[in-house]
Amino acid sequence: MRTTTTMCMVSTLLAVVCAMPAAVSGQPAGRPREAPQAQWAKFRGPDDGAVSDDPRLPDAWSETTNVVWKADVPGLGWSSPVVWDDHVFLTTAVSAGEERQPVRGLYDPGAASGATRSMASHRWLVYDLDFATGAVRWVREVAVAVPQIERHLKNSFASETPVTDGDRVYVYFGTIGLVVALDLTGEVEWRRELGVFNGRQRFGTAASPALHDGRLYVVNDNTTASFLMALDAATGDEIWRVERDEVENWATPFVWENDLRTEIVTAGLRRVRSYGLDGRLLWELGGMTVNVVPTPFARDGLVYISSGYPGGMPRPVYAIRPGASGDISLSEGENGNDSIVWYQPMLGTYNTSALVYEGHYYTLLDRGFLLNHDARTGREVYGRTRIKPGSGFTASPWAYNDRIFLMGEDGDTFVIRAGPEFELLHTNSLNEMALATPAVVRGSLLLRTQTKLYRISNDGAR
Repeated sequence: MRTTTTMCMVSTLLAVVCAMPAAVSGQPAGRPREAPQAQWAKFRGPDDGAVSDDPRLPDAWSETTNVVWKADVPGLGWSSPVVWDDHVFLTTAVSAGEERQPVRGLYDPGAASGATRSMASHRWLVYDLDFATGAVRWVREVAVAVPQIERHLKNSFASETPVTDGDRVYVYFGTIGLVVALDLTGEVEWRRELGVFNGRQRFGTAASPALHDGRLYVVNDNTTASFLMALDAATGDEIWRVERDEVENWATPFVWENDLRTEIVTAGLRRVRSYGLDGRLLWELGGMTVNVVPTPFARDGLVYISSGYPGGMPRPVYAIRPGASGDISLSEGENGNDSIVWYQPMLGTYNTSALVYEGHYYTLLDRGFLLNHDARTGREVYGRTRIKPGSGFTASPWAYNDRIFLMGEDGDTFVIRAGPEFELLHTNSLNEMALATPAVVRGSLLLRTQTKLYRISNDGAR
């Protein structure tokens, strides 16, 4: 371990879904390109948790083993870190009073639906840490206020992951309706108030912004005025806004650059919808379950959509090819159509994002089961396999070096051999609650627990 610093932190209670047709020239379908990712600019990175092989990336770690540095994390935030060059950007919300602490596991939330209200003033902070040392380069306070809406005990007031293009870092705090763009020195270039809205279940917010070609896309689904909007990334000016017939979800919009066009895919309780870059509706799909958290993602030409609230039915996964138009919803008894390559009615996840790696579609259920399906066809490779009794999961899985990594809410990461047979190799423990999905970049794993951010690498000298 090299250094310890004070800072702030990030993750998300979001998730994701499914996978793909054909393999790319000589490498297995779903395998990332063999060049190391230099940046990690958004939630789950450039390939949605599938990372290029790198001998520096760790297989084993602990609170002291393979730790390059660790930094203290003030406040409470469940967004993920993002990395650009030597900058590690983090967000948090720091309360001036005592707050109810997050509670692990899936549980009956009771009459209050698990919601908790804070009467204390909070400071919303953005941090920039040095990638090499963990030292705080700057910290910027962007708002001070008493939260106007509630949060679920497992949520935070800073659950949206930042996004960066290397010129600015963009943060969205849905709980106070604030979008801020900062330059790399921490100066605020613009800020925009979008309004504060609550949801029917009072769980708070978590949908992160998306960035593409000079535009920032923000979605906020609620019970008052749901919308998707495009902002000019340089100025914050509104380019367009579309109203959405939605009530509440926590899924980040996904910019899908496919062979036919670029579109913005949004999950929703009532409808999955995809929009053109001009805000025009391209296609839509019904058949989701309540409480939509997983974020859409794409691999090898298909986009994957999922939702999986444990008490709801169905809990679907859809694999969709480019070029869809209109209503592509499945009729009763259908497993696919001209736009939907395959469909699984009971495979969706609740909080965690699915992972496609080496042609396999891995589903990590919140209660600690792993499933494996063929990413091209949806065919089962192996069914529900218990990871460890009593373990719960919120962070999304990731993969590299033929290993699948599953981080539980107690800070234990289970290392699984990738492939058609389930094999638990070992477990890495950090002994603290962890809900944040990590960043994996340039031979390092940036992993956050409730009070710490770790940089972990086999190459500890750098």
